[in-house]
Amino acid sequence: MKTTIDHLTATSKLLVLALCLSVPSMAHAHISPNHANNVLGGLSHPLLGLDHILAMVAVGLWAAQLGGRAIWLVPATFVSLMTVGGLLGISGFALPFVAEGILISVLMLGVLIATAARLPLAVSIVVVGLFAIFHGHAHGTAMQVGVSGISYGLGFVLTTIALHACGIGLGRMAQQQSKVPLLRFAGAAIALAGLSLWLA
Repeated sequence: MKTTIDHLTATSKLLVLALCLSVPSMAHAHISPNHANNVLGGLSHPLLGLDHILAMVAVGLWAAQLGGRAIWLVPATFVSLMTVGGLLGISGFALPFVAEGILISVLMLGVLIATAARLPLAVSIVVVGLFAIFHGHAHGTAMQVGVSGISYGLGFVLTTIALHACGIGLGRMAQQQSKVPLLRFAGAAIALAGLSLWLA
């Protein structure tokens, strides 16, 4: 019985790693230079900037670190409000400080993970929801004129969910397999990357 459980655990780890490694290749398949013009363009857009990738994986890592209901509520909130932000961007609504909001999200999420911050669930949801609006707005404004917002939006939502899932999976694996606080080290690395992007 133990051998079967160990085998299933090893298989689930391989699946998480395979998903995380395959997301970029799936999203970039057959993308034209004018990428923001269809569902494939939507799939690729979150992967065209390191800031987006770091923030979305960080949301999953932080959700795993928080545990409990936060494992699904935090990412679900991000996806929901990112969609709202995307609609604002597609509609032409001018949201100030989008680039700054995205960079701050990377830095702050990294700090939250590095310090193992255990904010109340409602506060955690508000934090990721606010960051999500900036990310969504950036995706929405990248969409080309005359493109179906539904197909493009579906693309960037699916990639975001996949990146969150990678973060959650890697976070859970780190918690289960090591007594070393790997998640906190990952958070520090994300925060440093966010700071370097800010200063670049």
